Amino acid sequence: MVDKNRKHQMRASHEDLIAAKITPNTSQTRAPAYRLAFDDSEFLCRDDLRPIRLQLEMLKPEIILEEQGVKSTIVLFGGARIPDPEKSEKSITDGPNNLSKYYMEARQFAEKITLQSDGCQNVIVTGGGPGVMEAGNRGAHDAGGRSIGLNIVLPNEQAPNSYVTPELCFNFHYFALRKMHFLMRANAICVFPGGFGTLDEMFESLTLIQTGRMAPVPFLLFGEAFWRSIVNWESLVDFGTITAEDLALIKFVETADEALAEIKKWQS
Repeated sequence: MVDKNRKHQMRASHEDLIAAKITPNTSQTRAPAYRLAFDDSEFLCRDDLRPIRLQLEMLKPEIILEEQGVKSTIVLFGGARIPDPEKSEKSITDGPNNLSKYYMEARQFAEKITLQSDGCQNVIVTGGGPGVMEAGNRGAHDAGGRSIGLNIVLPNEQAPNSYVTPELCFNFHYFALRKMHFLMRANAICVFPGGFGTLDEMFESLTLIQTGRMAPVPFLLFGEAFWRSIVNWESLVDFGTITAEDLALIKFVETADEALAEIKKWQS
């Protein structure tokens, strides 16, 4: 009965939307005040409508993911600028600070996770863009499975990669809502080398687990040398800003197989 009423309401809204566009062309019907509120982009973008926009960005992905049967996810965070070594110039992938191998590890990890998934549990979710994000969606695609892309409107580097499942490809304006959707269904969080965005996602996720706002899950950092070179984890303990127990929240791994083993160990 609820579904029937919802379909009726949707049909009525669509019919009103069409009817509102075929009214006589007069100064009254051209006036912004006459537009249907839910079809008025200028009205919806007003500052005082921000709470409504936040609610919409919460609800739209939530409703669609529920309709698509997605129960849980495996999160992949990582840099947009880490290239596919198969398509990059040799000079880029031969340097001492080459990180392109993590593109391949992310791709292999996502493929193996997806092969073990029923399409509803442990679905790969990435930021939907290039680099490590592309690798994660690509690995799921290689396995013939679905994956989620949580894109965000940015000046550079962000457009959906071609491996995201179209029905699960979302776009956000608000970083906060995007990060909520990353973590709401997470069964594991895998963080590959990256820049400011990756660091932001990593530390916010760790803070949520540390403070009990999120249930503990496997928290895997790919590339120990990278992470130890940019974060002096032990110094945080030495200065008393975190405890030694907090460091136990993270686990360093190098390969897809190591990450899979850690997740399996957690589940056993």
